[in-house]
Amino acid sequence: MKTLALTLLVSLALAGAARADCFVEYKAKQDDPLRLHYGILALPGGCPSAPAAQDAAARRLAAGGWTLLTVLGVSAETPPDQKKANAGDFYLRF
Repeated sequence: MKTLALTLLVSLALAGAARADCFVEYKAKQDDPLRLHYGILALPGGCPSAPAAQDAAARRLAAGGWTLLTVLGVSAETPPDQKKANAGDFYLRF
């Protein structure tokens, strides 16, 4: 029974690692009135190429009425607490 539980736990951990999110740091704007924000969004299923990550971020932001200005970084690692704090309400909003 312990072996079965351990096997199941390891399988779930490996499955989670295989589907790890990709975190995209970006800057975006809204016009009329001008609003700017820094944010972090997560793309499921690992990190795509930089152009694909930029396109995905632009589509998500556009759906929320924002225009992507720039992608600052793409990483498979969870952002540190300081970056989460800097993103504030825009951490994983889109």
